[in-house]
Amino acid sequence: MKPTENDVLGFIRSIPNETRQKDGLKLMEMMNKITELKPVKWGPSIVGFGSYIHTYETGRETKLPLTSFSPRKQHLVLYVLNGFENQEELLNDLGKHKTGNICLYINKLADVHQDVLEEIISSAYLKNKRYADKSKKDANS
Repeated sequence: MKPTENDVLGFIRSIPNETRQKDGLKLMEMMNKITELKPVKWGPSIVGFGSYIHTYETGRETKLPLTSFSPRKQHLVLYVLNGFENQEELLNDLGKHKTGNICLYINKLADVHQDVLEEIISSAYLKNKRYADKSKKDANS
């Protein structure tokens, strides 16, 4: 998965499901407000904000968005579960959702508490940003 030059707004507006399209626009607005970064389309279906180089324990490196989501046919998928502080407590207060690895699955935004979702996105973004900032500092040492 790599960042592309593809039109993010056009991608979201092309979603046939009206609720998913509106929720995608709302998530894009929410993540933009939190990160103060412009959205970029990653691969065929992910909307990401910012980027950093993640180094795995094996030493392999990959470029990832600091925070991102995908308005998929089945669910809205937010890539925000990175083990930030109070993650479980916030998920307990979120409303109807499912989780898997780093993914938060939501059927529609109306199913969850928006203020809790914003806190989850913000917490995940800040944790990834601290990781990215530390990695940059370590690389320059």
